Amino acid sequence: MVFRRVEGGISQWPGSGGGPYGRVMPELDITGGPVFRRLAAALPAACVLALAAVPPAALSSSPSPSPFRAPSGSQLGAPPVSPGTESLLPASRIAAGAGREIDPAAVDRFVNAYREATGLPGVAVAVTRGAKVVHVAGYGRTASGEPVTGRTPMAVASLSKSFTALAVMQLVEEGRVGLDAPVREALPEFTMADPRAARITVRQLLDQTSGMATSAFRERSLPQPRSLREAVARLRGARLAADPGTRWSYHNTNFQVAARLVEVVAGVPFADRLRTHVFGPLGMRDSRTIDTERDLPPTARGHLHLLGVPIALAEPHGFGNGSGGVISSAGDMARWMIMQAGEGTGPGGVRVVSAAGVAEMRTPSRIKRSYALGWALGTTGSGAPVVEHDGDLSTATARQTLLLRSGHGIVVMANTGTAYDDSGAIADALVAMAEGREPEPPPSPSPFLLVDAVFALAAALTLALAGRGLVRSRRWSARRAGRPGWRTAARLLPYAAPGVLCLTITDVFRVLSRGGDATWAHVAYLYFSFVIWLLLAAVACALLLLARLRHLVLAGAGQASR
Repeated sequence: MVFRRVEGGISQWPGSGGGPYGRVMPELDITGGPVFRRLAAALPAACVLALAAVPPAALSSSPSPSPFRAPSGSQLGAPPVSPGTESLLPASRIAAGAGREIDPAAVDRFVNAYREATGLPGVAVAVTRGAKVVHVAGYGRTASGEPVTGRTPMAVASLSKSFTALAVMQLVEEGRVGLDAPVREALPEFTMADPRAARITVRQLLDQTSGMATSAFRERSLPQPRSLREAVARLRGARLAADPGTRWSYHNTNFQVAARLVEVVAGVPFADRLRTHVFGPLGMRDSRTIDTERDLPPTARGHLHLLGVPIALAEPHGFGNGSGGVISSAGDMARWMIMQAGEGTGPGGVRVVSAAGVAEMRTPSRIKRSYALGWALGTTGSGAPVVEHDGDLSTATARQTLLLRSGHGIVVMANTGTAYDDSGAIADALVAMAEGREPEPPPSPSPFLLVDAVFALAAALTLALAGRGLVRSRRWSARRAGRPGWRTAARLLPYAAPGVLCLTITDVFRVLSRGGDATWAHVAYLYFSFVIWLLLAAVACALLLLARLRHLVLAGAGQASR
């Protein structure tokens, strides 16, 4: 696809070009031999290049985590949208010959083949055309071991921004909010330590041109709020990175402010407003929005891979309501895409927003022609226009795509992290099917398996060499007893490098991602096998350093006694 995004946003990945990273620690010598000196000399390069090699998911603030509470049983009773429902789109709305009907059996075959090739634990898919449900299905299992079905609540992450934009547009159409009015008119509590913030408009929040950016406000690594009110309150000491309306920057806080605006103007919690004005009217009974990753139901938790084996892990801590807090099922997302294709009219003819409002939400800013109000604009591989959005957590991903000419709606939700982009790969394949093109086969073996194998080998080699170095530490220290202290210190200092990198890895990430913001946990989840190896190297070097220092002290004491 045209767009690649990072948790929470669409962005270019930082380049991974070479640089002067070699020969930083030529003296690192766990074994005292030349082989490990060469390996050690490559450690800084390996660390930096490994960080640069994988797209940093969180650069523009991703994540941020999306968080979820399990729906109660009484909320899971909505009947699924029935396949074969007559389209609400007039025939003129679907261009003749624009794509073809997707074969559900072909979808099943591709998804099953993809899971077999990549080890993807679970995924849910929804395919619509106009108001017709073509296919809704789940594959595999959740992190809690339950089968994934069309009714399984899963994380949609930053797809939530489209829901927040709709909630704002509804208030605009009710005459209660001005799209081009200053945010502060509707939300007086929105204040920043920057006088320019008074000029930020509601539209600029939704098209990400408010001037807020990670470079000026590190929304992810700062203490996390517990509510939308707190999300707005923590901006009081923040400044803008640019004048409002002059620069585009993907920033989750924009949509958290917008969601707070909705609940203040509507006079009800944001979750209740979505339930009564979006989820309820559209029959999306499996859907809700919540605040933090602590609210994730077991079915919405995800995985990382290690040597091809999926490992269920908790999502790193973060706040996501308004920007990434919606959970939903494939069946519910089919209803959502029917409404999008119907330009505001959902299943059964219910209208939740005007066609003009939908058009407004798909109108890009003059600053960023590929991003509108909670939607990205692009083209397919064949050049057909689409509106779409990706969602990325550290342990789950999602993508929604609407092909404007053919009326196809495609949603994929996968329970693996942003490093793998499984939802994007499957969605690309389904778009190809909708256009009559042959989808690209999944890679086999997975490139991530090869990367993990390299770091597993590196870890085994590191431990073996460290063990050998520990055994020989007495001899090493004896040879250096009596030598100038600065020379011995110079030989030992490089052993601290892996530990130092562990402590500063978020700063390294920030440099490589050109200002991206992440916590230690986010970086570890993104570069899973690399960080495991780095931790092992840090522990091994620390133990060897301590052993050699101990023997140096003992050797010095022995010489003094003689």
